[in-house]
Amino acid sequence: MTTIVVVRKAGQVAIASDSLVTFGELRLSGDYEANEKIIKVGDSYIGLAGSTAHFSVVRRLLESTDHLELHSRDEVFDTFLRAHTQLKEKYFLNPKEDEDDPYESSQITAVIANPSGIFGVYSLREVFKFERFWGIGSGRNFALGAMHASYDRLRSARAIARVGVLAGTEFDKNSSGPIRAFSFGEKAGQ
Repeated sequence: MTTIVVVRKAGQVAIASDSLVTFGELRLSGDYEANEKIIKVGDSYIGLAGSTAHFSVVRRLLESTDHLELHSRDEVFDTFLRAHTQLKEKYFLNPKEDEDDPYESSQITAVIANPSGIFGVYSLREVFKFERFWGIGSGRNFALGAMHASYDRLRSARAIARVGVLAGTEFDKNSSGPIRAFSFGEKAGQ
């Protein structure tokens, strides 16, 4: 799976991920496969967790979407609602998860970082806006704990994001480096 985090602090926004790809028992580190779990579309960085099939599909879909807006919960929802139709019609998405689900699944778990903040998107198109930080993927619980413990001690969003992904790569068997990180805002590179 993966460890992907987003952090917002002191006018900075950061997103970071591990770079491991797994196929059952097979592990491909960043030394063997150039797996980019974070894609840049406009002024937004989008981190994807789940099936590796999503990376190419979602990248192509979002890059070709007219009027891509990802700067509020409603805009993110509307974008992923439009994307769901395209995922089914053009890319042959299988929208079935649990029989009791109230809506078809987009099979996507994502986080978004942009100048407007940090957002999480889940398979039934649930959208959350996070104030401090969040994580997705199999290493998220380790990342959340590490970011919680370091949020008040570290100055930059990027440093906190790196700590989160480092915890994921240390303790989650399905996460591994190298870490990829992007940040922007006031003194983002520190």
